Amino acid sequence: MNGAQIPLAEGLNALMAGLILISAFGMVATRQVQGVMRFFILQSAFLAISAFLIGYSRSSIHLWALGAITIAAKVIAIPWVLKRTLPGDLYERREIDQVLNIPASLLLALLLAIAAEFLVGPLVAASTDPVVRVNLPIGLAGILIGAYSLIARREALPQLVGILAMENGAFFAGIALAPDLPLIAELAVAIDVVLIAVVIGVLTRDIKRVIGTTQAAGMTELREGPQPWH
Repeated sequence: MNGAQIPLAEGLNALMAGLILISAFGMVATRQVQGVMRFFILQSAFLAISAFLIGYSRSSIHLWALGAITIAAKVIAIPWVLKRTLPGDLYERREIDQVLNIPASLLLALLLAIAAEFLVGPLVAASTDPVVRVNLPIGLAGILIGAYSLIARREALPQLVGILAMENGAFFAGIALAPDLPLIAELAVAIDVVLIAVVIGVLTRDIKRVIGTTQAAGMTELREGPQPWH
């Protein structure tokens, strides 16, 4: 491999890191279910490209395989599964109920990204690997912003996307820290996230059919009524 191409791949990985963070902000900033899904698909695609770039710079076939698995599972399979299992009106709904408004949510997401930088600062300063110095703070920021989306959103599908965004953040940090993860572990994680999407999609569809809403806050008020003795 040409040595001059390694810094180029690492620089492009830094660009992907920025785009992944912007995608996380985009998921917070949009209140349309379809828009949230589109930002998740974009983030997953940038994640796969990052895996390809790091795999190229480190000559790791594991990262190439991981990038391909990410595209198959998160860019293709999960959106297709959710489209097939969920009612169309969940995608067409214009507004997602959430705890804070969009400007406040973006400000909090920015503060979480800054906090992530400070939290991993000592680890980043101790590392001489440029990939670790980029991926670790952005990965932690993705986890924190995804956790905020999970907490703040009241709809089942955006909450699912928040969980998947957290997994994306952990993935982005993990490919820098452990680039040679065995292929069987990569496949297991990919299958797990697809199965999570299938289960939550089916449950959300059935809950929508039975009670007419997918708001988690509303479901906490459900009570089982007394049954008469026969």
